[in-house]
Amino acid sequence: MSELRLRALEGLPEIPPGDDLPARLAGLVPPGPGILVVAQKIVSKAEGRLVSLADIVPSPRALELAAELGKEPRHTELVLREAKRVVRTAPGVLITETRHGLVCANSGVDLSNSPGDEVAVLLPLDPDASAERIRAALGPGRAVIISDTFGRPWREGLTNVAIGLAGFAPIRSYLGERDPAGRPLQATILALADELAGAAEPVMGKLDRVPAAIIRGLVLPSDDGSGSKSLLRDPARDLFR
Repeated sequence: MSELRLRALEGLPEIPPGDDLPARLAGLVPPGPGILVVAQKIVSKAEGRLVSLADIVPSPRALELAAELGKEPRHTELVLREAKRVVRTAPGVLITETRHGLVCANSGVDLSNSPGDEVAVLLPLDPDASAERIRAALGPGRAVIISDTFGRPWREGLTNVAIGLAGFAPIRSYLGERDPAGRPLQATILALADELAGAAEPVMGKLDRVPAAIIRGLVLPSDDGSGSKSLLRDPARDLFR
């Protein structure tokens, strides 16, 4: 590969619940192979993963945690409902592990870019299945990434990562291959899907209302059927649990 091309996919309207997002995207994606990166939020909206805070009654645990952290109690209740466990807390910060196995802020429950002042957007129930439905609508030769914005240990700033994908293996391993000096590589396993999700974000933007992008020019590793699951580190090798 000598060139990687990224292009915003324009023409998407505000996505309502129940929208046939795969068909809508298929009508906008230009011909030819490529990787479609789709922001998680429009997938969640199409799948109806919206909750009005007016319908939420905080539990005693949510009330206690919200008071401790300075957070909104009903939002905190939703975060706890979507969480498998609470990982870390600090004033204004609630890091959880979701039922998907993702470790992120607030279980991915977001109040920004939602269709109402007090409407929360939850993560898709199965982001890999969502990606596969989109990929099937696009046809052969296409791959799909569903991206979301996460923080990272050790590093300031946020970056987009792949929380769902279809059509290729998300990890590229160089284990056992040799560098130009002939030394065998022993720890080089690249999170290719995360790299592509992060690369697409600058052409999508956070405030530009462009929730999808096309990436072209890359030969992808063959689909191994793992979806995004192989991006989750085995707890036995996770030194930060």
